[in-house]
This record gives sequence, C-alpha cells and structure tokens, in this order.
Amino acid sequence: MAIVKMKKLRVIAVRDQRDDLMRQLLRLGCVEVHEPEGMLSDEDAAAVLRPERAGLTAARNRQAEMDGALKVLAQYAPVKRGLLTPRPEVSEADFLDENALEEDLALARQINDWESQVRRSVTEEARLRDEIESLRPWEGLDMPLETAGTRTCAVALANVPAEVDMESVADAAETVTEEVQIILVSQDQQQKCFLVVALKEDMAPILDAMRTVGCTPVSFPGITGTARDNIDARRRQLETMGVRRKELTERIAQQKDAAGRLQLSADRLATEAAQAECAERLRGTDSVVALEGWCPAEDEEVVSACLNGFDCAFEYADPTEEEYPDVPVKLKNNPFTRPLNMVTDMYALPAYTGVDPNPLMAPFFILFYGMMMADMGYGLLMMLVSLIVVKKARPRGPTVRNMFPLLGLCGVSTFFFGAITGGFFGDFLPQLAKLINPESTFALPALFSPLDDALAVLVGSLALGVVQILTGMAVSAWRKCRDGDRMSAIFEEGTWTVILAGLGLFAALGTPVGLVLGGAMLVAGSAYNAVKEGGGPVKIVMKTLMGVGGSLYNNITGYFSDILSYSRLMALMLAGAVIAQVFNTLGGITGNIFAFVLISMVGNGLNFALNLLGCFVHDMRLQCLEFFGRFYEDGGKPFRPLDMETKFVDIVKE
Repeated sequence: MAIVKMKKLRVIAVRDQRDDLMRQLLRLGCVEVHEPEGMLSDEDAAAVLRPERAGLTAARNRQAEMDGALKVLAQYAPVKRGLLTPRPEVSEADFLDENALEEDLALARQINDWESQVRRSVTEEARLRDEIESLRPWEGLDMPLETAGTRTCAVALANVPAEVDMESVADAAETVTEEVQIILVSQDQQQKCFLVVALKEDMAPILDAMRTVGCTPVSFPGITGTARDNIDARRRQLETMGVRRKELTERIAQQKDAAGRLQLSADRLATEAAQAECAERLRGTDSVVALEGWCPAEDEEVVSACLNGFDCAFEYADPTEEEYPDVPVKLKNNPFTRPLNMVTDMYALPAYTGVDPNPLMAPFFILFYGMMMADMGYGLLMMLVSLIVVKKARPRGPTVRNMFPLLGLCGVSTFFFGAITGGFFGDFLPQLAKLINPESTFALPALFSPLDDALAVLVGSLALGVVQILTGMAVSAWRKCRDGDRMSAIFEEGTWTVILAGLGLFAALGTPVGLVLGGAMLVAGSAYNAVKEGGGPVKIVMKTLMGVGGSLYNNITGYFSDILSYSRLMALMLAGAVIAQVFNTLGGITGNIFAFVLISMVGNGLNFALNLLGCFVHDMRLQCLEFFGRFYEDGGKPFRPLDMETKFVDIVKE
C-alpha cells in the first residue's frame, strides 16, 4: 500500500538479439523503455549511437488493416454479445503464435478490398442516379442529345424556372430575330425544359437574350443518343451494380465466424506495434544496441534472470533527486484499497516522493458514500450489480476494473448506514404494511432517523470532517519530519491540531486548556519564524504579531470552510430519504398495492440513479479538495511498461 520503489535500468545488448530481447521484456510486462538519455548526454557516445529502425510504420499499417477489417465486419456482420459476456481467454503461447497471423492479414486485406469495392459501387451508383435525374426532363425528346443542328440551323437545349412564362422566353428570343422556334419538351414544379431552333448565326445572340428572363443553356458532354436510351442504359448498369454489391456484402457477411480470430490477431498486431515503438526508442551501432528504462525494485530479480539469458551488460541504479520528476509512479494496493485507483487516476497520480493516498482515502471515501446514500435497498442493489459484473464479465478496462469493485464496497457501507437509519427504499416496507393492514404499526428498527435527527446527523458529519482533516494534517506533519523540517511540522500542523482539539474540549467540557496551549504554540511558532528571518528586537516582535494575525485569519477561515463542507454528508442523506419517502407516499395515496409498488419503484429508481452519481461527485470533492489539500503532492507520471495490452481477449500468462 505504497508507491513502488523504482530502479533505473541500463542495458547494452548484441544487435542480433534485439528483437528477442524486446519480446522477452514484453512478456515480462514490468520494464518501461525510453531513450538512453544518460548515454546520449556523452558527446562521444551520442556521436556513434544512432536511432534504431524496427519497422514501426509497417507494424502500424498492418494494425490499421486489421482494425479496418474488424470495423467492416462490425458493420456488415455484427456479432451479438451478451451485456455481461466476458472476453475470451487465450494462453500466452497462443497469443504470441505468429503462424496464423499472415493468413489472418490476407483475409483482412480481402475484406477491406471487398468493402472498398462496395464503397466505389455506391459512389458510382449515386453518379448514375444523378445522371438519370438530369436526363429525365429530356426523356420525351426523340433526338440524339449530341445533335448540334444542320448546315444552316442550330439547335440548343435550355431551361427556365417553373414560374417563368414561356411567352416571356419567346419574346426575349424574338428581340434578336423572329426566325426562331421554341419547343417545350417538359415541365415540372421546378423548371421548364425546351428546345431552341434557329439559324446558326443567330443562336448565340438568342441565348444571350433569353438569359435576361432566367434561361440557362443545357448540355450533355460525352453523352450520345437520345435521353431515353441513356436512361435505360444507366438503369441496366444500376441493376448490374446492385447485384454485384449484394454479392460483395454477402461475401463480407460470410466471414462473420472469422471475427474472433481476427480480433485475436488485432490484439497481436497492436502488441507488435507497441514492441516496435519501444524498439525505436533504442540507440545502437552496427554491433550493439543500448536502452534505458525503469522497472520496479521488487521485479529486479525477474528482470535480471531474463537479461542473463542474453549477451548483454546491464546495471541498476536508484534515481537521483534530479530524476525524481521523471520517475514513473506505480501504486501497490491490496484488494480493499485498489479500487480507489479510479479516484486517484481521475485526480492525478502522486509524485514519486509523495504519499500513496489510497490507503488513507479508502475508509473515508467508502464511509462517506454510504452515509450519503444510507439505504439498505440501494446498498443491496449496488453489491448485487458489483458481484455480477465482477464475477461474470470480468472487466479489465483501466476504469471499469476498479469502478465495480468500488461500487460493491460503497454498497456495503450504504447497506450499513441504511440498517442503522431504518431505510429500505425509504419507508417502503412500513408503507406497504399499512396498505395491507391499515392498523399496522410495523417499522424497521433504527438508531436514528435522518428526518427526525437532522441536527445530530449534521454534528456527526462535521465531526467526521474534523477527523479526516486531522488525518491529512498528520500525514503532512509526517512528510515534513521525513524531509527534515520538524519545526515546521510542530508549529504548523502540530499547533492547529492542538487548537482544533482544544476547541472540541472547550465545547464538550468547557475547559480552555487546549486553546491556551495551542495559542502558546502559535505565538512560539511565529516567533521562531521571525527570529529565523533575522532583524532587530522591534522587527522580530512586529513579525511575530503579524505572523500570529495572519495565521489566525488564514487558518480559522480555511478550517471553518473546510469543516463546513462536510455538511453535505447530512444534506445528501436527508435529500435521498425525503425523495424516497415522497414517492412512497405518492404510491400509497392510490390505495392499490400494484400501483404503490410501481410508483415507488419508479421513484426509487430515479432517486437511486441520481444519488449514485451525486454521492460520487460530492465524495470526490471532499477527498480531492478538503483532504488532498492538506498533504497531497501530485504530478506523478504513470508507469507504462512494455506489456501485452489487449482490447478483445484476456491473456492467461504462463
């Protein structure tokens, strides 16, 4: 339950063994590889070490081909999976077996080619339909469309908007010459299409004149024959292309059974690309390659055993203080605290020299969540969903694999607080008992009620807030003592711990001893800082008074607002209980058991969904602001080792 100690690893290996070395590191899954920066800082080494080429572009192209084929299959032959169906498991040996990979790649390329033909066919069909639509108004014209006229006469096709009168068109043409004939071919709601016949020398002026009334010349370059013949020919093409496209889609759909095999190959290719990416971070010469990286100190023996199987030289080193910001962070937690990684990842990883917040946060987060939900029915639902999903679906995603176990832990806390407040879907059971027997006085036993004991719940919420804030202050003091700043820990966290405890004693017993001691420590701390900064007696006194005043103002307002934030625990507990009771009452008004159950379940379902998210958001706020603000140092970089990360299958390592 801490931040894992890291070792810096440096390796120089024989070039011929590079790929085998990277493959073994991949199987180990515990070494993060980066460029050998330490070696490159040496000018002589940097002059001879050149970047490695491991076929990363080719690997990514192969991965893209396989991913593209899977997308095509998902579109044309989707595989239905159950909601809780787990990913198939494969052994490590089967996963790394490359014998079937080329065959699967050939199939993927064939699928992509078929889909490319389908897309081209769709584009071509759209073009043919557009041509048919453009030819349709001229279907009644029994004249080849390429006809330009005779030796003396010219013909032209044109159209005008439907609202333009043909007499206006004729009048415009006759302003040039009366020796012109206009023949209406077709008309619809958008346009009127017509044929213009005139002497060759008059055609151009006539068309220019008709443009004044909205006339547009029409031409069909490259098309010969009548419009009807061209329409019929394109319809036949569409039929042929439709048959071909159907054949192609059927061929794709027939590969449905190969989807699982291709998914395995897709994960294999993704791993191959990740391995090539790491290999290209190496530097080398004609005979050797060099790498640097990080590995957990606890895995040092395993990595050493792997490297001893190669012709290489390697060494481990502890990170220096200058390297701390670059050291990757890995958290080691037990099953109880591991689900809280979800919260930590959403906020920020701790710095390498910081503190793992999960063990400190876990009891507070789970306790606060249950206190806000506080219902046995809701808790049972949360535990049931968590158990089913974890056992049946085996979620492995970076967020989901922690979300459902955390949901189950919070469900236990929710059930506990529901038991001590007597809540089971609000007051569902007492209301149901009254519907069955109006004389019933049945009620679940409860230590207190959120509705009747709101003040006590508020005081308890604030007390829990004080406990968490004091915990954060204790961790901060421990960090300062660890780093050698003991006086700061005593006069800052120590002082205000005494003052807060003194306030509690004064409120409970009326004794001011704690406040007096805390005040003395506050003055002593301010005086210590003033003396450390130096100056004359007057200056020291002034700095001491200013330090006391500033500390009182900043900390009193800060602690007061932080502690008051914990009142949301009472507010959400009260809100959830009231909403559940309101819906139960609405159902009970009907006097019908069936209607009561229906209305109550619908209302409680909405209340459950609202609180499920609302309690998480408010709980996270308390942890990330009020708690983390006391001691947390973020900025850690996640540990990303070379590993077999998969999307479609789960690997059973040997």
